[in-house]
Amino acid sequence: MAFGRRPACLLLLGLLSLQLTAGLAAYGGDVAVYWGRNKDEGTLRETCDTGSYTTVIISFLVAFGHGQYKLDLSGHDIGGVGDDINYCKSKGIMVLLSIGGQGGEYSLPSSQAAADLSEYLWNAFIHGSAAGVHRLFGDAAVDGIDFFIDQGATEHYDELARNLYAYNKYYKGGGLTLTATPRCAYPDQRLTAALATGLFNRIHVRLFGDDRQCVWSPWGSWLSWEKWAAAYPGSRVFVGVVAAPEAAPAGYMSQRSLSVAVLRFAEKVPNYGGLMVWDRVLIDAHQEVHHRYEPWRSNQ
Repeated sequence: MAFGRRPACLLLLGLLSLQLTAGLAAYGGDVAVYWGRNKDEGTLRETCDTGSYTTVIISFLVAFGHGQYKLDLSGHDIGGVGDDINYCKSKGIMVLLSIGGQGGEYSLPSSQAAADLSEYLWNAFIHGSAAGVHRLFGDAAVDGIDFFIDQGATEHYDELARNLYAYNKYYKGGGLTLTATPRCAYPDQRLTAALATGLFNRIHVRLFGDDRQCVWSPWGSWLSWEKWAAAYPGSRVFVGVVAAPEAAPAGYMSQRSLSVAVLRFAEKVPNYGGLMVWDRVLIDAHQEVHHRYEPWRSNQ
């Protein structure tokens, strides 16, 4: 499913309502946002300067697995992204790179393809280097990799996760963050084997898309999210939402539905992580609401 990119703001009104009911801070909630899907959303630096997000997910590496790699940032100037990554990290904001997405040309046809992709990601976007591998972001390194696998076969993503996790031996502190962004309905077969490794720090459950049990009812969304949280107690599980009804009409939740049917229960779950929002251009299209939203984050 391709999500629309027209402006709207109702989700932010929903987030404001959370401030009046204790807010996310009482539960340690973070706010992650996808960036890179529309050149009108502003630069990565501008995104981090809003003070609204604790994590920005650069999207997407849309081609891999067949000896070719392609990063698609929807018209953004890649030349300045590296400096922006370093700037965001200096402000304490986590920066991830997402692989996959809607469309694209990706799959992992073999164990060797998984090994090749992990090596490419390490050398091109994280802390490695290799002859013939161009670092698109210069010396800037992302903090981790997000698995947004929405098409193709299911095999070898568990091997990719293990291969990436193995690079933690090069870290003196902290480590490489692995996140997954599955579809709403539990389980998501494309990510089941990868998540079974137990190596993922975070799971962003998309309560939108084309999963019938989720999109027709906020209560169905909550029941599905609850299954994800229970299945992976060692991972922080995020509530993934779209920022506008135009983006996914059947999956969009009003502020009341989001708060009453999902978040008031999710916030009580020990491994609740926060909100994941699709995507930056939709959030910030309505500046008046954005300015009202900023103080909520700045007080956290």
